[in-house]
Amino acid sequence: MNFSKYIVVLLLGISVNALAQNSKGIPVQSYNHVGLYVKDLQVSARFYRDIIGLQPLGVPDNLVAIRRWFQIAPGQELHLLLGRSEPVTNNDKNGGHFSWTIPAKSADSIEAYLKEKGVPYHRQQRFDGAFQIYVTDPDGYVIELNEPKVQ
Repeated sequence: MNFSKYIVVLLLGISVNALAQNSKGIPVQSYNHVGLYVKDLQVSARFYRDIIGLQPLGVPDNLVAIRRWFQIAPGQELHLLLGRSEPVTNNDKNGGHFSWTIPAKSADSIEAYLKEKGVPYHRQQRFDGAFQIYVTDPDGYVIELNEPKVQ
């Protein structure tokens, strides 16, 4: 086989391999944001800002009456969307929820903080020794706060 045919065969193999890798699913690169419908935008925004401690982000002027945005972590956001009219019905730690990572060995101080703020919670230890704390926002969305796996 001459050199140019070898290169063509090699490039075809690489292209077919790349296509095969991309056809195994959607190439998700990161978590961008979650949007939650809320009943009272001010009450929910206050909870995520003042209790959870998320940093508010700017919202375009034409959306400020119906949206609030918060930074969860770099490149990850929470978007509150005014419009909930029915209660959240899966507000159980074993049902639909979302989970955020908290620092290792921070469950004790977070539990003390939640007690001080009067926020109901449930704390449990996972099978691997890490702690989880569950809190519920004003609309009934369950937030799981997870310590990293114990090493």
